[in-house]
Amino acid sequence: MSAQELERILGLIKANPPTGTTVAEGRAAFDKASDALPLAADISYEDDKVGGVPAIWTVPPTATAGQTVLYLHGGAYALGNAKGYRTLTGELGRHATARVVAIDYRLAPEHPFPAAVDDAVAAYRDLLGRGISPTSLAVAGDSAGGGLVVAMLVAARDAGLPMPAACLAISPWCDLTCDADSLTRLATRDLLLTRERLKSRVEIYLGTRDKRDPLASPVFANLKGLPPLLIQVGTGEILLDEGVALAKRAAECDVRVTLDVWPDMPHVWHRLAPMLGEGRAAIEQGGRFIAGKFR
Repeated sequence: MSAQELERILGLIKANPPTGTTVAEGRAAFDKASDALPLAADISYEDDKVGGVPAIWTVPPTATAGQTVLYLHGGAYALGNAKGYRTLTGELGRHATARVVAIDYRLAPEHPFPAAVDDAVAAYRDLLGRGISPTSLAVAGDSAGGGLVVAMLVAARDAGLPMPAACLAISPWCDLTCDADSLTRLATRDLLLTRERLKSRVEIYLGTRDKRDPLASPVFANLKGLPPLLIQVGTGEILLDEGVALAKRAAECDVRVTLDVWPDMPHVWHRLAPMLGEGRAAIEQGGRFIAGKFR
């Protein structure tokens, strides 16, 4: 690890902490941060609709015909978009030797639960309907998208759809009760997330719905029958215990699971890959995990 890289990044975050308490302010801040991320010149991008949901394909030069990754972005179910994830999905696809399609699932508060789950399942069903073999299809997501991708698999399994080859969950937000101990234990280390901000997003996403609903908090779901799962989480983020709990739940349900805990890493450090070696290494690890399951 480059301690200097991490120190510089954390210094920048401290000097420019996440701002905005409203959803509109959060969305504007996300777009501003995303616009600063560089795009690789050798990766192509194409707009589409997948399952009726707006989407962006990223196609790296390493992509093997038929191999596809469905990506669900983070943003606490209220912000984020496929465009802002092109840097991450492009490099993930490079190492996964696959095309990656990121969807703009509907966001709260305009579209509360279960709209995001419904859109993710619709996109997954569409990809299967296009003739993509489940053995050449993987799913991935980060933060809220990391929980959503697991919830989507649960819903797809219950609908009788075949499972994909693999699932990658990055810093998953998978327990919307917000009761995990690390939300308070690591509060002073996490410069990006707070328990209070997460709870406010839960309110607009779930309303009065049960916070332990398996499709909202998949850490409480029956995960039996899900594909091999790689969970990446950092010790510098308040969602640490949720990643650990998800791995434990997967093991209890006989799912082949790998939990990789990265020392000192902040929430979804993969998005810092242009500035942080560990971000690049984590994306490469995730991509190689997926590629290995394809083969």
